[in-house]
Amino acid sequence: MTEAFSGGDQHTRVHSCQSPGFLQRLSDSTGGVIVGICLFTLSFYVLFTNEGRALRTAMSLDEGLSQVVSLHPDMSLDHQNHNRLVHLSGPLHTSQPLYDPNYGISVQAVKLKRQVEMYQWVEYSESRDYKENGETKTETTYTYNTEWRSEVINSRHFDQEVGHINPSAMAVESVTVVAPDVWVGKLFLSNGLIEQINDFHTLSLQGFPDANTFLTVYDDYFYHTANPRRPEVGDVRVRFAYAGLSGDGLYPGPPHKVSIVAKQQGDKLTPFRTRSGDSLEILYMGELTAEEVFAKEHQLNVMKTWALRVGGWALMFLGISLSTRIIYTLVDWVPVVRELVSVGLKMFAFSVSCSLSLFTIAAGWIFYRPLLAVLISALALLPVIITHARAPNKKNQ
Repeated sequence: MTEAFSGGDQHTRVHSCQSPGFLQRLSDSTGGVIVGICLFTLSFYVLFTNEGRALRTAMSLDEGLSQVVSLHPDMSLDHQNHNRLVHLSGPLHTSQPLYDPNYGISVQAVKLKRQVEMYQWVEYSESRDYKENGETKTETTYTYNTEWRSEVINSRHFDQEVGHINPSAMAVESVTVVAPDVWVGKLFLSNGLIEQINDFHTLSLQGFPDANTFLTVYDDYFYHTANPRRPEVGDVRVRFAYAGLSGDGLYPGPPHKVSIVAKQQGDKLTPFRTRSGDSLEILYMGELTAEEVFAKEHQLNVMKTWALRVGGWALMFLGISLSTRIIYTLVDWVPVVRELVSVGLKMFAFSVSCSLSLFTIAAGWIFYRPLLAVLISALALLPVIITHARAPNKKNQ
């Protein structure tokens, strides 16, 4: 059963259904157990492989730092460095400017991005559940606003499409143009290095003349409308952004400098394969020494390692919570017992996920640093030791 209440660009819809019985809730909990077991298994894979990856990356970085040769961007090409790991800092260079003929934009850079947005209807929904007369009701409030969006919003999926219809496609498409040849000093960059140049800056259109009456320049946007302050649904605006300024041009600024660590292969920079199995193909914006580049990579490796550790623990906690949810379902008809069981299951999931996560991390280190693995295992056993230590005291009391 569904009821609807409207008002302006907002309306509310109430959906009613019978409260699920015990067998239905038990069936849903059984499905949660299956999902929980899958997440629980996945967490072991994430945690275990993450430790090996972290150590392999650290070893590869140390190996690279011990072999890297720093080059000067103005020195002539030295073929003695063929197949060696080199470090190079200097300004970017490209053969010719990147050009967008539709808007008359020309910038000498590694990348030029055309970002298109359309003024469209956007639907927002907010729901709340409540029980009334033995039925479970869901009250959903839908609100409609007009906003600039970079993707086409399909209004056919709206709860109320009448009066909120969006165009099915944009008149202009977003696109990114990449320079075919990019080099620093005497060495050309590989595609992998060029892909890492993503520090996009908005191109200023200050003083740029209006092309015609249907194209207005306002606030660094090209508007396909005569009045950008009062857009209508379907109007389009375009903004340009560049990454990696190059060449000797003064507009919109001097060439950007980069720091690169990669293998010199002839006059090209390509990935360097370490003995640990990783590839070193590193690029940072700005002038950095080889030591600074590798220090940043070590820091990035540590951040990634801890992010995956937290993610693996979260998967394990969620998996255990879903797997034990069926116990809560068996007693959810008794209010007091239900709350106690809910708190107990959460504490159980937290304790077990912490201990098993630490055990898994320790297993990942046992072949590389056995002492560290033992210390982590001892930390994982700490909750069990505390529990057994407190048990006799309670028995005596």
